[in-house]
Amino acid sequence: MNPETDRPQLTTREEVMFFDTDCGQVVHNIAYLRMIETCRTRLASKMGMDLASMSETRLFPVVTRTEIDYRRPAKLGDWLLIHGSLGEVGAARFWCHFEVRRESNDDLLITCKQSLALVQMPDGKPVRLPKEWNY
Repeated sequence: MNPETDRPQLTTREEVMFFDTDCGQVVHNIAYLRMIETCRTRLASKMGMDLASMSETRLFPVVTRTEIDYRRPAKLGDWLLIHGSLGEVGAARFWCHFEVRRESNDDLLITCKQSLALVQMPDGKPVRLPKEWNY
């Protein structure tokens, strides 16, 4: 089994809207985070943490760190592909990796790495990761 390709991954597609941009029609950094959040939420569902399950169990993946490298700007009207994948998995923390590319020419716009922990709410208590995540 190849850990790089056998781990859960997902690609979402987003169109850059007016509310995503500044007066120069360039995407705001916060808009990329929203797009990554959408991809990560759908990736979590693929890993067995769909929204209904999280609501029932009150167990949520919580972002503890985000690293982003901005390489090129996206602009109003661009269609973007956001690719997310499960990266390293530890006892109590895991990483997700993301790339944002312009669909029309495959330009790499953003790379992002996020560290997450599972937290039991409402107490905010971190819990160990499921054993089946250890690839």
